[in-house]
Amino acid sequence: MDPEVVTNGTAVTEFILLGLVETEKLQSLVFVLFLFAYLLTVGGNLSILAAIFVEPKLHTPMYFFLGNLSVLDAGCITVTVPSMLGRLLSHERTISYGACLSQLFFFYLLMGVDCFLLTAMAYDRFLAICQPLTYSALMSHSVQWILVAVSWSCALTNALIHTIALTTLNFCGPNEVNHFYCDLPQLFPLSCSSTQLNELLLFAVGFIMAGTPMALIVTSYVHVAAAVLRIRSVEGRKKAFFTCGSHLTVVCLFYGTGIFNYMRLGTEEASDKDKGVGIFNTVINPMLNPLIYSLRNPDVQGALWQVFTGITGKRSLI
Repeated sequence: MDPEVVTNGTAVTEFILLGLVETEKLQSLVFVLFLFAYLLTVGGNLSILAAIFVEPKLHTPMYFFLGNLSVLDAGCITVTVPSMLGRLLSHERTISYGACLSQLFFFYLLMGVDCFLLTAMAYDRFLAICQPLTYSALMSHSVQWILVAVSWSCALTNALIHTIALTTLNFCGPNEVNHFYCDLPQLFPLSCSSTQLNELLLFAVGFIMAGTPMALIVTSYVHVAAAVLRIRSVEGRKKAFFTCGSHLTVVCLFYGTGIFNYMRLGTEEASDKDKGVGIFNTVINPMLNPLIYSLRNPDVQGALWQVFTGITGKRSLI
């Protein structure tokens, strides 16, 4: 529904994002910290992407999905942090109704693709460890692109559902959002109309869109764990667990913060806590992912060395 058309009261055409802090000195500190985090996150994820391009050893399905994940992480932090930095510089905390909807749409789109790509990566590990003889055939280039396309399609559907559902609400009262970006749990309390259907939709669609991938991930790793325990050599087990450990760490961080944020709708004290969760979702997780996937991974480290120095064949210097 157009925000200009409201039955009672004055339509809200913009929101005020209260941000993380109010004092000017703390705002300067937040600006420096978030600018550094943004540059580090984008630089780190693009470096991982470049490393995958330059190193032939990384031209595998697992790193194909990791490259896509790096693009998503860089995009996810770009949706929220630059606009927040701009508001800190200009001391202007308002965001228009349309810009708020756009930010919400792209945030849910990229986070949704992230969710499904993590599932595709779990499926890849399942095939690599449990079906090694048929792995190349089952995880062909066409299958990889199909999994990516399905991920984007499902995430696009999810983002459209929530964005369109939000436009049916009337906003004609308070317009202060106790957050540093637009998100549904913080916008619902500002609506003049009932949000019961929207909250139910968020819970139900979220349960399907996030619960199904999580169930598939758990199922994949149950089979992976069973297969690894059947490996007789200690070195073989260690290598198998190592290849899955990074992915499991990212999955736990992603789903842990997501569940904490969206499964607690309606609680009075949620807003301030959700700022911390929002920082994890939009800044910490994307910033940690390159570190998690490159830590103790000689192939990625060697490729990164090539990217940073422009020298090939120097992997022994790492």
